[in-house]
Amino acid sequence: MYELWQTEWCPASRRVRQRLTELGIDYISRQVPVERDDRVLLRERTGSDTIPVLVAPDGEQLVGEDAIDTHLDAHMPVPGEARAHRLKAEKARRRYLEEECECSQPVTP
Repeated sequence: MYELWQTEWCPASRRVRQRLTELGIDYISRQVPVERDDRVLLRERTGSDTIPVLVAPDGEQLVGEDAIDTHLDAHMPVPGEARAHRLKAEKARRRYLEEECECSQPVTP
């Protein structure tokens, strides 16, 4: 099972979560403290205080979005549903911005 060390506020973590969803990969999500100095458990388990970190089932530790994407590209086939997941996520983000965001400008598709 994959293990993702991440936060909800981190854009790279969000993109990795989306990619894992698109690929149909189940994973365990580990929340990381905001402050790097407080990321003791992350450093103990992965040797890094940077997020996101994806630990592969074989124990390989992938630090950062680029390393994670490279690994997934090499090891995971893209299922037919991936595009549908991506489009649904884009639609949900647009709807959120339109309904929830107090932006002064309209959202463009």
